[in-house]
Amino acid sequence: QVQLVESGGGLVQAGGSLRLSCAASGRTYSTYAMGWFRQAPGKEREFVAAISWNGGSTNYAGSVKGRFTIDRDNAKHTMYLQMNGHKPEDTAVYYCAADRTVILRTNPDAYDYWGQGTQVTVSS
Repeated sequence: QVQLVESGGGLVQAGGSLRLSCAASGRTYSTYAMGWFRQAPGKEREFVAAISWNGGSTNYAGSVKGRFTIDRDNAKHTMYLQMNGHKPEDTAVYYCAADRTVILRTNPDAYDYWGQGTQVTVSS
């Protein structure tokens, strides 16, 4: 079992930055691939970024590539999402998730564990 808790969301102006954190508990966390997803009102949950168990591989959605950076510190059982150059369309609830496989997957249905989400609101 892995428990995930997101933090760091809030209100930010367009062009600004936020850093999300995802704190994980559970002995097997460091062996899981991890991902960030987001869901805006009235829309489906969408993939944002994923990172391999050791941080050696990453994958990004086209809409955030070059603006967002995913990272993890297994010693601290924490994953991060550095978000720069915010756009109003980044407004959503952001979720972290853990995947017991080693493949970086973009389908939310493939992930096994989820946090409760943190709201990010970008004002124009």
